[in-house]
Amino acid sequence: MPKQLPGFIGFPEKQRAVIVPDSFFTDLLPQIDDLAELKLTVYAFWLLNEQSGDLRYLSGEDLRADERLLRSLNLESDLRTPLAALEDALQRAVARNTFLRMDVETGDEDDPERADWYFLNTAKGRRMVALIRQGKLGELQKVIPEEARLHVERPNVFVLYEQNIGLMTELIAEQLRDMERTYPPEWIQEAFEIAVIANKRALRYIQAVLRRWETEGKKENNGRAGRDSASEQSKDYTPDEFSDLIIR
Repeated sequence: MPKQLPGFIGFPEKQRAVIVPDSFFTDLLPQIDDLAELKLTVYAFWLLNEQSGDLRYLSGEDLRADERLLRSLNLESDLRTPLAALEDALQRAVARNTFLRMDVETGDEDDPERADWYFLNTAKGRRMVALIRQGKLGELQKVIPEEARLHVERPNVFVLYEQNIGLMTELIAEQLRDMERTYPPEWIQEAFEIAVIANKRALRYIQAVLRRWETEGKKENNGRAGRDSASEQSKDYTPDEFSDLIIR
């Protein structure tokens, strides 16, 4: 039997406001059909508002130890344990693209310690994930050791487009399918990340990046990606219709 919580006595006169995007109410809320996922999503807005700095994320370990959150998931009508409800809510939120999940491994490769991080899928959250993947976020070193291994599950090209560029038309979908047939998936992912960091959210920009790599060769970074900023990478231009777009 869940523990009876005291009744709510009302909001105090002075308190700090929590920022919630309009699209949560207009687009996301009508899609959420699981109470645990809804509670986790709303709670996430508060947790992230309480953080400071550029690197704002939710730690799976912290969420699983959060007594307030677990109490809210301890429902008499739910046969799952609070932890089971939380795990399901996390999976649902990732599948719905509310959260972007990043897995972090530290320690010995034969017996690594694993952690799961969750970023809100906003423009800033996507930018943070892209910067982390390319090794460009200095603030990250304050949180994890240098030898840590980071992994972000690679979404398909359609998810990449909708998350980073915009709504998809049939013509765009066909161009994306052609990209998948032509280029390695890691090239496509990196081209999208470069576009996000450079704030050049256009499919033709991404296509231009891929064509340049195809014709001139792609310089591999051997795990040291991102020492240079996207603006530094954009110094070399070609005198054609994409001269305002192409970067190395």
